Amino acid sequence: MTTKTADPEGARAAFRDIPFMGVIYVVAEAMKLGFVNGDPDWCNLGQGQPEVGTIEGAPARYDTIRLEPMDHAYGHINGVDPLVQRIAEHYNRLYRQGKRSQYGPENVAVCMGGRLMLSRTFAALGAIRVGYQTPDYTAYEDMFDYHRHRLTPVHLPAQAEHGFRIPAADYERAIVKQRLGAFLFSNPCNPTGQVVQGPELAHYVRASREHGCALISDEFYSHFIYTPDGQPGAGPISAAAHVEDVEDDPVLIIDGLTKSYRYPGWRIGWAVGPKRWIDTLGRAASAIDGGPARPMQRAALDVLEPARADQETNALRVAFAKKRNLMLERLRRMGIEPAHESESTFYVWGSIAKLPAPFNNADVFFRRALERKVMTVPGRFFDVNPGKERTGPSRFDQYMRFSFGPPYANVELGLDRIEAMLQA
Repeated sequence: MTTKTADPEGARAAFRDIPFMGVIYVVAEAMKLGFVNGDPDWCNLGQGQPEVGTIEGAPARYDTIRLEPMDHAYGHINGVDPLVQRIAEHYNRLYRQGKRSQYGPENVAVCMGGRLMLSRTFAALGAIRVGYQTPDYTAYEDMFDYHRHRLTPVHLPAQAEHGFRIPAADYERAIVKQRLGAFLFSNPCNPTGQVVQGPELAHYVRASREHGCALISDEFYSHFIYTPDGQPGAGPISAAAHVEDVEDDPVLIIDGLTKSYRYPGWRIGWAVGPKRWIDTLGRAASAIDGGPARPMQRAALDVLEPARADQETNALRVAFAKKRNLMLERLRRMGIEPAHESESTFYVWGSIAKLPAPFNNADVFFRRALERKVMTVPGRFFDVNPGKERTGPSRFDQYMRFSFGPPYANVELGLDRIEAMLQA
């Protein structure tokens, strides 16, 4: 009889080491210095969520969720009928008025958050070449890595002289030259606060349609829109406004309640696109997540009631435009140069290259700010690099992402502390 010997080292090696990404890394490092969520003595200028309390002019925050007997059962894997219908109507109202082709409930999938919908999307893509830009949302890197046996990532670096946006003509050339089967980008962009809109966005959609490239548009910041002079924008931005036929155009839009409706903890995200793609996302979900929670979907129905939804997003643009202007003015005063004034999101993508050493290094800046109970995010986290194929220093080592997601007074306090740090 053979007795097996325990191998504790082998057991420990069963799981690979996965580093924290972006904001999660920032929070983990801050916790080592005593940070806890909700501590008013900390200024989280690195946070990826908007303030979730009361803001002037917005409808009251929800404080109860009602349960019904059917909530204890599974729902449809792509979302309950009333919510997918409400989301389709939401897109038609905002972006499709007067257009022949309209979104229906069969064009919508719901799941528990945007990252989960992105995970479904990556799992559903075929063996194709997928373009991505830098800088962009940190989570894309790991999502690519999970599927690199099938997907081929293609890097399209966005340049500072273009406001870290890829011009539409360059995008169209890349589709052809790089033989792209899909292109994924956050628009509005996390971390730069830039947005492809108007004729440029129409060109993106047209190029995708004419060259058969799936445009995957991550639009979680779609309602955070500001004018060039810092006023609240007139309304949201979406590729949905430029789609000719909702079934034929290869455009998948991903959004949710997390940012624009300030309910990140509800974990309600959705995708809008051709029915054939929505069906595929549901099939992918059967193995990945099993579908969204029914009580939160019912609550989401009320959030997206048209008058209430417009009241929320109009108030949001007013409140966040004020914080945008404060942050831009204060950072410039300190010698931190915005790469381009934020047109959207609640981020400023700032260059620290002109600061005196050692503050012109993003990791040093980050550590010194933490000592003053201020959280920021070094730019290298947004240098999406699947498989770490690009070696050497990141081209964003002298950039920081600053968030004006917290309440106004907390943003102001954080900026005061950074200014004091630089003057010490």
